[in-house]
Amino acid sequence: MGFLSDFKAFATKGSLVDVAIGFLMGTAFSKLVGSFTTGLVSPILGLLTGGKDFSHMQWVVKEAEKDASGAVVREAVAFQYGLFLTSVLDFMIIAFVCYLFIKAVLRKDPNAAAGPSAQEVLLTEIRDELRKK
Repeated sequence: MGFLSDFKAFATKGSLVDVAIGFLMGTAFSKLVGSFTTGLVSPILGLLTGGKDFSHMQWVVKEAEKDASGAVVREAVAFQYGLFLTSVLDFMIIAFVCYLFIKAVLRKDPNAAAGPSAQEVLLTEIRDELRKK
């Protein structure tokens, strides 16, 4: 029973729950960005580049082998760099949004003082001198 109670205490800690929620939100956001990239950005880029579909761009190293009936016996060997470019674009969008989010969360209060005031410094010096005596 000790193991189960220890595991329950660990699993219900606030930080672990926060991480789990963050993971789920990140997964949902990743799907959202993937949909945005493939559904909206890629077609626009395709129009700008003459109708190319980035997700299907590839460099075929070895063509597919077919038998006499035309059925594929062995798939083609290809570097699918279009999928990679789409994933890089997804990553860049997610990284940019994370940057903006962290920047907003960690934004410093413009009214906050950079350090102790002159009065606090003077009081600290007086306190230190009194401790020496």
